[in-house]
Amino acid sequence: MLDNGGVNDAANHTAESVPGLPSTAPAREPRRGAASRLYPRVTSFRSRRGALTPNQQLSWDRTWPLIGREVADEPLDAAAWFGREAPLVVEIGCGTGTATALMAQAEPELNLIGIEVYQPGLAQLVQRVEREQIPNIRLLRGDAVDVLENMVAPESLTGVRVFFPDPWPKARHHKRRLLQPATVALIADRLIQGGTLHVATDHAEYAEQIAAVGAGEPRLTGLNDVTGGDSARLAETALIGVERPITKFESKAHRVGSAITELVWGKIGS
Repeated sequence: MLDNGGVNDAANHTAESVPGLPSTAPAREPRRGAASRLYPRVTSFRSRRGALTPNQQLSWDRTWPLIGREVADEPLDAAAWFGREAPLVVEIGCGTGTATALMAQAEPELNLIGIEVYQPGLAQLVQRVEREQIPNIRLLRGDAVDVLENMVAPESLTGVRVFFPDPWPKARHHKRRLLQPATVALIADRLIQGGTLHVATDHAEYAEQIAAVGAGEPRLTGLNDVTGGDSARLAETALIGVERPITKFESKAHRVGSAITELVWGKIGS
């Protein structure tokens, strides 16, 4: 879930160099002004602070320098960070990381980067990665659009996952929704040919908007029934797994009668 309690103004975390992994550098100041951006700014989270528990802080101090970084405006060398070459998947808004961890464990052949702004959520995932020794997860704290624009190269991602982004239900806030044409175009640019964009939402009106935006992106083609594809062949056509574990958030949505909409697209040739 894209946790809407993110903080962008938290102090940067720095660490000593760790053998076998690049050092964690402090984040740079965000660049200001539309002229410096490829796409208009989308602010898709609410600012909220939260303190870590003592155990979370201890785990954070031990493990964040190895697997986490602040978002910066410099290219990311994923192969060096993971210590291997492997297909790269980005999850935007990984929240507390329940789905992130389970999907990473189910797909050990993939390198998975989770992006989140809310430190206590990240801290829960850091604890789980440390406890269960999950080797193929790395984490970025900050704005996902900055990651896509500045840190990820064109045609470098095998998959992008966006599970339960904030629907911003009030009409005057719709401009804050993440999955707008410019952002979906940016995602399409970063996907390799055949790469997969997988979105899930429990908000019916937002699902309709997302479906329309995806249908309007010429570099994407629908892979499941909702997007005009064939769900029966989805496992054959998607380059990444599209079976999501049921999280507490999704269970709550089911209890109140909210339908979950899955939308899956593939990147077609340029």
